Amino acid sequence: MYQVENSGDLIKNKRQHLWARVNWANVGRTVFLLGLTSFLTDISAEMVSTTLPIYLMVMLHFTPFQVGLVDGLYQGAAVLVKVLSGLIADRYRKPKEVAATGYLFSALCKLGYLLVGSSWAAISGVVLLDRVGKGIRTAPRDAMIAASSQPTQLATAFGIHRALDTAGAMLGPLLAVAILMVAPGAYDAIFVVSLCIALVGVAVIGLFVHNPGRTPNAPDALPSPAESERVSVRTALSLLAQPQFRRLVIIGSALALVTVSDGLLYLTLQRRLGLTTSFFPLLFVITAFIYMLLAIPVGRLADRLGHKRTFLAGYAVLALVYTVLLLPVNVYVAAGAMLLLLGIYYAATDGVLMALASGLLPPHLRSTGLALLTTGTGVARLLASTLYGAVWNWVGAEQALLVYIGGIVLVLVAASASLKRLSA
Repeated sequence: MYQVENSGDLIKNKRQHLWARVNWANVGRTVFLLGLTSFLTDISAEMVSTTLPIYLMVMLHFTPFQVGLVDGLYQGAAVLVKVLSGLIADRYRKPKEVAATGYLFSALCKLGYLLVGSSWAAISGVVLLDRVGKGIRTAPRDAMIAASSQPTQLATAFGIHRALDTAGAMLGPLLAVAILMVAPGAYDAIFVVSLCIALVGVAVIGLFVHNPGRTPNAPDALPSPAESERVSVRTALSLLAQPQFRRLVIIGSALALVTVSDGLLYLTLQRRLGLTTSFFPLLFVITAFIYMLLAIPVGRLADRLGHKRTFLAGYAVLALVYTVLLLPVNVYVAAGAMLLLLGIYYAATDGVLMALASGLLPPHLRSTGLALLTTGTGVARLLASTLYGAVWNWVGAEQALLVYIGGIVLVLVAASASLKRLSA
């Protein structure tokens, strides 16, 4: 018995020592577990999303406008429920339960892809429902990350989460490519494997993640019951009455409005390269790999140099991505530069925007505030993808890129002047 007890203590001490080494950024256990959940979920999601554009355009002969509309739904349909899920998470102090519900909803929607066939309307409907699940989970999850991290480590914490999330985004397309190489056209197999992996991700958050208020040593506890009772639609909208947060929502939404989705950019590149359809998902993999490598160091850099500066620099890099696609250079050089710059853009903007917003929001309304912000950017991305697809269909991909280059330059100039007034 004595030996068994000492063995147990030894194992416990080793686990604590191992966690102390892993927890180098002081971001907390919750961040890593949420990152693992996102890792598994993104493997599942990207297996599907990275094959959809080429499947719709090449296999089903959809027009660029139809592909843009479906892609816009994928980018922006989550806005339908983001604010509601944020309100529920804040009001009842249940961010973990709300986020887990969203993960489960998206996982079950993978069954829809097996049932709808090749109907454009039906595929759009499944994409819509799948993204509703994303809308349910995103703001409560990001609020838990912020609540489990030190204020001076916010961008680093989001960078760690995004690195794990992006590792899944990198592996998902690779798995899809492997399936299509073994069995060309076996999209049903992709959907089944995607469903199974998503369910494992749901199990991680359901069994191992705790609400920040119940986690020992959480640096930022959730609100008291009295504060939670005040959470309502009116209090949510009151956040937009705060000049600094309102300014950030407007800037983020304006920049999202001139952001072309990856799928449409890759279709433009694919036409220049003549890339075979089986290898199309590899474009997503390369960008995800670069993003994964840069997410943590760029997050730490943003914590040191400033979130605003890093965020604007990321969108300047995105303007270079559009420009590279138009330059008369070797297509493989253009492809390498474009994919590298896209990875830098994501590392400098995605988690950094959430860190910037988290510093402006009161803790007991953080889920709601992040939901409002991502709702604005989500609607803008939906419009951006749809409009880009329409302009491409009308005048061509190159002319559409010229329009968006002009748009992003104008918005960046205005955003740079406006963000100087932000205290965060």
